[in-house]
This record gives sequence, structure tokens and C-alpha cells, in this order.
Amino acid sequence: MNDNKNISFAPLLYIKSGVQDISFYEKAFDAVEVYRRTNGDKSIHVAELSIHGALFHLHEESTRKRLLSPEANNSSTVVIGLFVPDVDVVMNKALAAGAELINPATDYDYGYRQGELKDPFGHYWTIQKKI
Repeated sequence: MNDNKNISFAPLLYIKSGVQDISFYEKAFDAVEVYRRTNGDKSIHVAELSIHGALFHLHEESTRKRLLSPEANNSSTVVIGLFVPDVDVVMNKALAAGAELINPATDYDYGYRQGELKDPFGHYWTIQKKI
């Protein structure tokens, strides 16, 4: 790993089997779908999306591999931090697209404006910017 220019981070988010509509990410975060592989019933097997060049993947859960959606785990085990130019604009778009408000956007004394949402698939997102 001497060439750090080729290293990137792409979270893999598990969703329940049978999901066909992942447009929430397009509506909330202006995500662009890069790749999709579907099952016979047209549900998502895996999808690769990009938010302004930052890649992430959605993958249907696999109980045999213990790779479960947040709903199956009774909660998410991670929070995805998304840095944006305007926290309030992105929070409002995400809420309009179907996200659940966990914590409203607030300026913190450690120098960040942050708000927290839960997406329709149970994943938690911290929408943030350095102030």
C-alpha cells in the first residue's frame, strides 16, 4: 500500500431482500446510480451509487453470511458521515424524500454543524460541515 492515491473508502450498506426502489438516495443526496445487478424479481442484488464522486454500495442482506440490514439487526451498527456545503438544504431534501429526523442540524462548539437522519432502509447518516 505504498501508492495511497489508489485508496478509497466505499461503504457497503445492507438492505432487506426484495427492495426495488432506491430512489431515496437520488432525491435526498443527489446520488447517481453507477451500476445495478438485480434478481429475477427485479429487486436489488447490488447497486453502486456515487454522491459527488464518493462511492457506496447497497446490497441485499444475506442471512447465511450474517450480512443483515439494520432492520434485521434491530438497529444500524454504523453512522455514515456525509460532508456537504449546506447541512440544512441536504437535511430538508432528505426529510422530503422520506428520511426520519434523529437530531436536527446544530452548530457544535467543536467546529461542526451536524444533523442526523435515518434513511428508509434503517441506515443512520450524519449530515455535516466544518464551520
